[in-house]
Amino acid sequence: MSVPTPPCWHLYVIETAGGALYTGITTDVARRLAEHAAGRGAKALRGRGPLRLIHQEAVGSRSEALRLEAAVKRFSAAGKRAWLSRRVGGVGDGSV
Repeated sequence: MSVPTPPCWHLYVIETAGGALYTGITTDVARRLAEHAAGRGAKALRGRGPLRLIHQEAVGSRSEALRLEAAVKRFSAAGKRAWLSRRVGGVGDGSV
């Protein structure tokens, strides 16, 4: 009998129409983006669309994802943009 593998957690960054950055974690980025776009996600994003995914990366465990999310959220807006520019795949894949 095989042991089920735990889900892989992802960090994602969304940019609002006004240029604000939102950072979150999830096990399913596409599902979470659809929730945000439908207004069922974070209150901070409601009415701020269109939303654009500008970064996503697989992190591993939930605890690792939470640690990275907390670190990124501590950055200033300029610091977060600098961090994003150094990450591989920091370019977005379109509006949500």
